[in-house]
Amino acid sequence: MKITVVGAGAVGASCAEYIAIKNFASEVVLLDIKEGYAEGKAMDLMQTASLNAFDTKITGSTNDYEKTANSDICVITSGIPRKPGMTREELIGINAGIVKTVSTSLIQHSPNTIIIVVSNPMDTMTYLVHKSTNLPKNRIIGMGGALDSARFKYRLAEALEAPISDVDGMVIGGHSDKGMVPLINHATRNSVKVSEFLSKDRMDQVTEATKVGGATLTKLLGTSAWYAPGAAVSGLVQAIACDQHKLFPCSVLLDGEFGLHDLCIGVPVILGKNGIEKIIEIDLNDKEKAHLNESASGVKKTNSLLEF
Repeated sequence: MKITVVGAGAVGASCAEYIAIKNFASEVVLLDIKEGYAEGKAMDLMQTASLNAFDTKITGSTNDYEKTANSDICVITSGIPRKPGMTREELIGINAGIVKTVSTSLIQHSPNTIIIVVSNPMDTMTYLVHKSTNLPKNRIIGMGGALDSARFKYRLAEALEAPISDVDGMVIGGHSDKGMVPLINHATRNSVKVSEFLSKDRMDQVTEATKVGGATLTKLLGTSAWYAPGAAVSGLVQAIACDQHKLFPCSVLLDGEFGLHDLCIGVPVILGKNGIEKIIEIDLNDKEKAHLNESASGVKKTNSLLEF
């Protein structure tokens, strides 16, 4: 199993590290446009192999897509990260050109690959990959919902004062501060709804803290987060590589599901060896449907800024 990660910055390197540590891939290729950067990151990571007990081979390459040939899964993290005060949508002008070039170059050398998009604005970049390549829709996946749900569960565990292993919850909708739809009414602690433990006000606080999870970290760090995004990507990659049929919320192209058409947005999917095995249409209440539709309108507005 060969995995390529394009972009050897903090997010890309974290992706490579978590994938390697899980020890299910034979090779991870890190690619970057900065001379020697991916090679240096790969060497540094390989020097942890004996300490972290993994046998995955990590190699680095400066913009040589031939080194990515025959990759089973490709992860695109390329582009500029957010700075404090920036929205994900403000990155579209620069990142769209990068993502389009990267995705077409990857497919040229790995026509049967599955692509996972991390670059922001993530839903729109996922849509761009659909529009600029001939890959079937089950092989193009946006990572955002998996990350947003991890942040949701962190906030739920914090509010519940519970171990995070007790907590389950999901975020659907767009991967943006205003577009996320944390499904607080579906969230549970060991199958018991969190509303049995938390007040309405506290549940609202959890929801709002989840929505601004990325912005909160960007303000603290001065740039985008990387550990949780890397871990989220590794979870998706492993589910596909190991044909686990695990359920994650991911940004996928919809064609009538949830009443939405011609956009990529976060919804629950089953991931396996074919990428998206199935889109799961869960029941939403009227408020959740309204929030999802509002989120979809925001994503379409951002999509309209694309130039194909």
